[in-house]
Amino acid sequence: MRDVLDDLMRWWEKGETVGMGTVVATFQSAPRPPGASMLVGPDETAVGSVSGGCVEGAVYSLAQEVVESGAPVLQRYGVSDEDAFAVGLTCGGILDVWVERVNQETFPELGEVAADIDAGRPVALATVVDHPDPARIGHRLVVRPGHPATGTVGSARADDAVHDDALGLLASGANATLSYGPDGERRGEGMRVFVWAFAPKPRLLVFGAIDFAAAVAKVGAFLGYQVTVCDARPVFATHSRFPEADEVVVDWPHRYLTAESEAGRVDSRTVVTVLTHDPKFDVPLLQVALNLPELGYIGAMGSRRTHDDRLARLREAGVGEAEIARLSSPIGLDLGARTPEETAISIAAEIIAGRWGGSGQRLQTTEGRIHSSDSVT
Repeated sequence: MRDVLDDLMRWWEKGETVGMGTVVATFQSAPRPPGASMLVGPDETAVGSVSGGCVEGAVYSLAQEVVESGAPVLQRYGVSDEDAFAVGLTCGGILDVWVERVNQETFPELGEVAADIDAGRPVALATVVDHPDPARIGHRLVVRPGHPATGTVGSARADDAVHDDALGLLASGANATLSYGPDGERRGEGMRVFVWAFAPKPRLLVFGAIDFAAAVAKVGAFLGYQVTVCDARPVFATHSRFPEADEVVVDWPHRYLTAESEAGRVDSRTVVTVLTHDPKFDVPLLQVALNLPELGYIGAMGSRRTHDDRLARLREAGVGEAEIARLSSPIGLDLGARTPEETAISIAAEIIAGRWGGSGQRLQTTEGRIHSSDSVT
């Protein structure tokens, strides 16, 4: 929903009605992740995508029917559906799409949820998409860390279970469909609840205000990261040199990362790229970074000679082998990159491969499933 939120809010604030289809579960090689949404506006405009083009036509028609009837629908598309070929899903994947009618009456919480998302405050939206009791389908629970939940998925017991699980999904930044018994029983079946976990953007910390950093910041912003460029030299660390960065910080890198960690502003989704090439900056910084187990990725740029010298300095500084093993150095995948932009793609490719367990090989040389996980952050 995040990708279509601006259009959704524009219609919602005007008091208009929108049909919205959302991917709530995927199996095999489905083209879009859980949480991907498509809108059918009051002017019959289609916004967003649930399948990259495979089933948009079918979802468009279903959304129009749902707007007319007011009854939400959970629809499965895929190779197990006899109509799969007719709707164009030839990629071999299966996806469940939740289609609902959205306006101020059916979704009064949307304004506050959208405000939280815009402000970067973590919020989770849990919706009952399947239940033996049709009256409970479409019920919602809004979960915010440190605050009581609002709304209900049908009972206090179910609210408690969904609340706890939604907090866990927020911590990992993942969307998921959860299964319970009809009254929220942990080991039961019958109730399915889709949770949108709108966590703040993951962070990309770029240390070293060099030309490669500008390219890394640009690619990072494109991938949806909150990008910070940090360098101790004010003449280089300027907003004009890094227009794609969300913030440019003038500080010693190791001091800045220490302060961010102590303030609780780094986590398992935080990516650290060290591009300084200067031992007086990168060795103290890596001493800090490699001893922060919560960081998701730590990479350092440099030649083979620079890499060897860096490892020797880290060992001399007392950094252990287990910590050094976390370091991706030289940074990036072997793409034959030459330019800053190509190098940034190489770095991004390694980050993505690490995040999802990819091999970094050409797909034509591999076998089995293309996507190694159905969970999405």
